[in-house]
Amino acid sequence: MFTGIIEEVGRVREKNLTSRGGSIAVSCPTLWKELSVGESVAVNGVCLTVTRASGGAFTADVSPESAGRTTLPMLAVGTAVNLERALSLGSRLGGHLVQGHVDGVGRLHAVEEAGDSRLYFFEAPEEIAFYLVEKGSVAVDGISLTVSGLQGRRFAVAAIPHTVSVTNLGTLRVGDPVNLEVDIIAKYVYHYLKAVRAGMGVEGGGSLYDKLVEGGFV
Repeated sequence: MFTGIIEEVGRVREKNLTSRGGSIAVSCPTLWKELSVGESVAVNGVCLTVTRASGGAFTADVSPESAGRTTLPMLAVGTAVNLERALSLGSRLGGHLVQGHVDGVGRLHAVEEAGDSRLYFFEAPEEIAFYLVEKGSVAVDGISLTVSGLQGRRFAVAAIPHTVSVTNLGTLRVGDPVNLEVDIIAKYVYHYLKAVRAGMGVEGGGSLYDKLVEGGFV
């Protein structure tokens, strides 16, 4: 489990990876000293297990499931990646609960300046877009962000200068793919309400927000 607060931006050092799995090595001058073999680390929001940590880098195996569902096979050597160690009991939860289990790959649609901050507009896959709600949380490449606007499959998040400077957001270009993980609480609520509706003989469908309205929660 993670919080979506990035600890360091590393860079892909080596990659032996396809959509069927493999391994990836990431350079990280600071974080590698804190990593042990068998420990979990999120790389662009993907939970991986460290198999080696030495010489300013760590290596992790990537399962076929993770490779097929995420952007990891698309990363080129030298690409900046967000890194976060697993949450420990007693740690501050500065972002939101992030599992490191990517739900789908979205794309950066546009970037706009908004005073000192930036607005990032992403397009989510249809199968996960309905989990998003305004003011709700979403992990983008492992970064905990708040949804500030929604329009169909597209959503907006605002990033302050600090967030841009300590993550890979500043390196993203329009059209770039990103890993998306929706809030686990949103998924549980959606499927609970869907099951309740099914038990009442009501057909499913609609967004999470629609279901909350129909259930009298909003």
